[in-house]
Amino acid sequence: MLKRLFDILASASGLILLSPLLLPVLLLIWLQDFNSPFYIANRIAKGGGRFRMVKLRSMVVDAAKTGVNSTSASDRRITPIGHFVRKFKLDELAQLLNVLIGDMSLVGPRPQVEVDASLYTEIERQMLTVRPGITDFSSIVFSDEGDILAGSDNPDLKYNQIIRPWKSRLALLYVEHQSLWLDVTLIWLTILSMVSRERALKAIVQIVSKYSSDELLIRMTGRQEPLLAYPPPGAHDIVSSYP
Repeated sequence: MLKRLFDILASASGLILLSPLLLPVLLLIWLQDFNSPFYIANRIAKGGGRFRMVKLRSMVVDAAKTGVNSTSASDRRITPIGHFVRKFKLDELAQLLNVLIGDMSLVGPRPQVEVDASLYTEIERQMLTVRPGITDFSSIVFSDEGDILAGSDNPDLKYNQIIRPWKSRLALLYVEHQSLWLDVTLIWLTILSMVSRERALKAIVQIVSKYSSDELLIRMTGRQEPLLAYPPPGAHDIVSSYP
């Protein structure tokens, strides 16, 4: 109940305070092709249902129809203003509307498309026991996800091999240790990461080290070495194919 009250107050305040920034960005997105500045997408909700997630549109119209779910920094579907919007995570701010109405929380595992959620192991499905969030551990650790996937012939496969295993483990760690204190800390670190990602990552490593003894997860969280291909939580083999 306290978390939900915090979400309502913070999201409503955020929409009001950020409106001077959001309104000009909305206008710029609309002016580039005179189509809706919003992107509405189906995502998996708490409990496994579906909800309609709102984002500021950073890609060409109907980009989702290409069938690619993971987006690299070099993706040709991204519009000129879209690169700016994605770089500063402005597209995610529209999800404050989803938080306000109760589909999402400020902090929680990032919402997934149905095809990605269908690949979840039994253990990964524990991530669906909480509301998906705008930010979490992985939002900071993998804020460069587009760069990681850049140049890949199969970004979905690469995502499942070297990002999903660690992203899911960090999300499960949040589910296990969630608290209002942790939510406030992750919101602050998300803001800090826009100024100094290095400092934010160091703080994340300290938190993960407190909650987990998995040395490999801690190393991958610090992002000081290449990401390793690894089985997702609850799986025995590394993902070798993608439907």
